[in-house]
Amino acid sequence: MKPLLSKTTKPFLIYVLIILIISIPVYFIVVDTIWKNELDEHNKTIAQKTAFEFNHLKLSDEELKKSIMLWEKIQPETNIQEVLADPLKKDVYSTIEKPKLFSSEPEIERYRSLKTVVYINSKPYIFTVETNIEESQETIAAITVITTFFFIMIVLGLLILNKNLSETVWKPFRITLEKLKNFNLNSQNPIEFEQTDTREFEELHQSLRKLIDHNILAYQTQKEFTENASHELQTPLAILKNKIDLLLQNKDLTEKQYHIVEEMNKTLTRSSRINKNLLLLAKIDNNQFDTHEKIQIDTLITQSLALLEEHFQQKNITLTSNVNPGINVCGDGGLTEVLINNLLINAIRYTDFDGSVSVKLTHSSLEITNSGSEKLNADFLFKRFSRLSTENKGSGLGLAIIKQICRFQSWNVDYKFENRSHVFTVLF
Repeated sequence: MKPLLSKTTKPFLIYVLIILIISIPVYFIVVDTIWKNELDEHNKTIAQKTAFEFNHLKLSDEELKKSIMLWEKIQPETNIQEVLADPLKKDVYSTIEKPKLFSSEPEIERYRSLKTVVYINSKPYIFTVETNIEESQETIAAITVITTFFFIMIVLGLLILNKNLSETVWKPFRITLEKLKNFNLNSQNPIEFEQTDTREFEELHQSLRKLIDHNILAYQTQKEFTENASHELQTPLAILKNKIDLLLQNKDLTEKQYHIVEEMNKTLTRSSRINKNLLLLAKIDNNQFDTHEKIQIDTLITQSLALLEEHFQQKNITLTSNVNPGINVCGDGGLTEVLINNLLINAIRYTDFDGSVSVKLTHSSLEITNSGSEKLNADFLFKRFSRLSTENKGSGLGLAIIKQICRFQSWNVDYKFENRSHVFTVLF
């Protein structure tokens, strides 16, 4: 994940780079145009000054011709040609290319040319003058170097400014974020946000205060309901269970009455189990457990396997255990024990007679595999009250509790079906 500052800085730098790259040819065109206009004014000045100087000398026609011939030899890039009448309606400016004079290597140069009519001794002359234009490659190179230099200066300045702004402007936000990370509903202590002169941050603090107060109130209400339900529901269920047990011991019951009472006992036992599981899910949702306990998970697995040994024997299930010793994880010991028991009971429940169950524990995962005939529906696997089989006598909450415990303890649980086996993997 990228920080917010980089997400705003990177597009800006790309935009600036594109603009600067586009600006290089624009700079060249603008500079070249300005330079041509300056050369045009320069050539026009030369033509006017030359005509003025010739007129100022007041030469005869013969002397004028000799002077013009001498001038053209001295200035090979100019030409003065007498005409009978003015053939040009306006001055003609053009850019021409021709080989560079006095050069050992062939090289093409650009020249800015002007053709204009001047009057010397009251006679019209076409005055042509050509001035060399500076090399375009040198101009482009100079513009590129200057543009690159300023781009580097902009980038460095932007990075320094963003860093300083990030440390000052975003400081209240970082403090608020850190307080939110450390906030725990179990403590029920509202967060005291620092005062800031930034309007957006102050609006954020006000919204967070309302949200936190609402969550604390909702948490307290749910917690009270959980505690009340735990006492109010378990007590009558326990009394009913006791009464039914006494009724089952009555020898005056007929066989039909006995079966009815037995079904009532099974239903009541299942209701009690569902109630306990729902209360457990409510407590997990309300964050009423500590996830910082150091748990020796290999010991818990060994104890659970010993307690369920009779269930394995009843279905003649072959158990393979590969549990590495001395493996510790962070979480809640009670929840982790429930997680292990639910995974093992689920494996036993969905393994046919004479099947097999494998338990493997490593430093990074717990894997429980049981033999099966077909893949389970992964879409409903961890949903509450979902039945994976019509023959299932469970509450439909076992896998949902597994999922919630893993989420609460920042673990991951995964299911796959391969080699005709169901594989449940918990990643620590």
